[in-house]
Amino acid sequence: MKNWKIPLYKIYTDDEDVNLITKVIKRGSSWALGPEIEEFENAIKNYVGVDYCATLNSGTSALHATYLAYGIKDGDEVIIPSFSFISTANSVMFVNAKPIFADIEETTLGLNPELLEEKISSSTKAIVPMDYGGLSCNIFEINNVAKNNNILLIEDGAEALGSSVHGKKVGSVSDSTIFSFCGNKVLTTGEGGAVVTNSKDIYEKIKMVRSHGRISQIDYFNDPKGSQYIELGYNWRMSSLTAALGISQLGKLDKIIKMRKENAEYISARLSKFTQITPLTPPVGYDHIYQMYTIKLPDRKIRNSLHNYLLDKRIFSKIYFEPIHLTDFYRQKFGIKDGALPITEKISQCILTIPIYPNMTMEEKTYLVESISDFFE
Repeated sequence: MKNWKIPLYKIYTDDEDVNLITKVIKRGSSWALGPEIEEFENAIKNYVGVDYCATLNSGTSALHATYLAYGIKDGDEVIIPSFSFISTANSVMFVNAKPIFADIEETTLGLNPELLEEKISSSTKAIVPMDYGGLSCNIFEINNVAKNNNILLIEDGAEALGSSVHGKKVGSVSDSTIFSFCGNKVLTTGEGGAVVTNSKDIYEKIKMVRSHGRISQIDYFNDPKGSQYIELGYNWRMSSLTAALGISQLGKLDKIIKMRKENAEYISARLSKFTQITPLTPPVGYDHIYQMYTIKLPDRKIRNSLHNYLLDKRIFSKIYFEPIHLTDFYRQKFGIKDGALPITEKISQCILTIPIYPNMTMEEKTYLVESISDFFE
């Protein structure tokens, strides 16, 4: 492992995280299915402003479980962006449905609502936009397309818990939204995920899917009687330890977001003199929580040169994302050619994610912006 002078991200933690986890450990029981699970779920649903939340062991499990709960299956089509983490597409394949890749727009880097109609067929069951790097997609416009065509809207909000659009939290507009609590997220539990929804039916189905298809009114580990299994399910539950960490992290989420925004403002101000750099700027009414700090460069050559320059300076930078439709698996599976999604492919060639985290020191921020300045000057 390289000794990075500035890593891409650092997790913000404090004594409360340690204390809550220690409390669960010292309890000596209920490390699974403890009271923290429901407490964390209630805290998330109240924060987002929806009726139900079900936690799972990852964002990918959350998306897979949501497709299963809605009955998406073989023969169905799901419209997704290619400009995303590969789980957005893989989860569609897990239920034997077909991912239909649609292009993005250049402002939020989310699905372009104006291009969705041409992707809809009689087999389309859902549109699944992704919120890039802590900035919501054009969710209201996408929602209109979904509703006008009687199609589900399932939002991949993995990177955007805490973000909002025109005062509405990410997760409160779609039929269902998934979040990820993976290590690099704004709220992290190391691994973990959740689904939020206003549908009691979907909520109950996801709870069954995550727990082997079991119906139970009582905690499995405290139930002396046998369980009733009514459908095929998986072991996708979140642990009590993970949920305890989530409760603590959610309690300081707004503070963490504020720190991220302040760091982003500093970096943006210092880089604004370079016309070759275009930061991802939120539209009016959109709240960017900076899960990632991403810049656009003029072309692939300059992007790659800056990327390598920063790595040589022991500053971690990364390309988020390479197009999913051009990965080996999806090329071979669907015979997709270069040029199929021109904006996605253009953006992927000129984009670079640079470090940001809540407790970045002034020394780290200065070294980052001065290194980028040195490259251009």
